Amino acid sequence: MQNNDISEMKVLDLPLMSQWYLMIELGRKPEEYRETKPYWCKRLLGLDHLLFSYRNGYQQCNRKGYTHVRFRYGYTKRTMLFKIKEIVVGRGNPEWGAPTDRDVFIIKLGERVA
Repeated sequence: MQNNDISEMKVLDLPLMSQWYLMIELGRKPEEYRETKPYWCKRLLGLDHLLFSYRNGYQQCNRKGYTHVRFRYGYTKRTMLFKIKEIVVGRGNPEWGAPTDRDVFIIKLGERVA
């Protein structure tokens, strides 16, 4: 990665439990989930709720322009960095940690960068 690429990145930092971190590291889990609660709406959309997205028919939810996601193994220094393909709202895969009864933010992963 060139130095000028780093300055153009907007990174979303997420700590993960070991189970999910290892699945992503091994290429078995191509997406990560976050609940559609006010904290994540504010962090991903810049809004306190999803009403904006649903009213306007938008499923794409990366309004803050994140380009990459950095996963941290718990709160250690061990990390991995991925490009973000997209962030959407929908039903995730329960085998990968998504709840079965509600929509979540789905962070779809692109290629691993570091």
